[in-house]
Amino acid sequence: MAHSCSPTDDLVEIQQLLARYAVTITKGDIDGLLAVFTSDGTYSAFGDTYPLAEFPALVEAAPKGLFLTGTPVVELDGDTATGTQPLCFVDHATHDMRIGYYSDTYARTEDGWRLRTRAMTFIRRSGAHDSGRPHAYRRGEA
Repeated sequence: MAHSCSPTDDLVEIQQLLARYAVTITKGDIDGLLAVFTSDGTYSAFGDTYPLAEFPALVEAAPKGLFLTGTPVVELDGDTATGTQPLCFVDHATHDMRIGYYSDTYARTEDGWRLRTRAMTFIRRSGAHDSGRPHAYRRGEA
């Protein structure tokens, strides 16, 4: 896909994309959240990878609260990029925190940059880094 943007323009667009992710998921705006991903986008955590079609159920089952993200480190490579973004999630009811980071891939689309893959790594009190407990979310269960 031909483009005439500078690397700085690309970085700012990706940062705004990731800000939209954090704001839409914090506000419970599922349509807005889905719009930041490519049509084949996936989210990985809890020992599994979820396609876009499963996002609404996954988000519904997840705790609600503030998704506070930091500035990502992004490596541009033409019409694709990779990145890592720190996350601090604060539960709305208890103010308990979960910390970690997202490992991402991005793709330039006709509609601009979008997330193609996002994988969560949690940082535990022990110092361990892991992708979450398998089956913390179960498909098809309410």
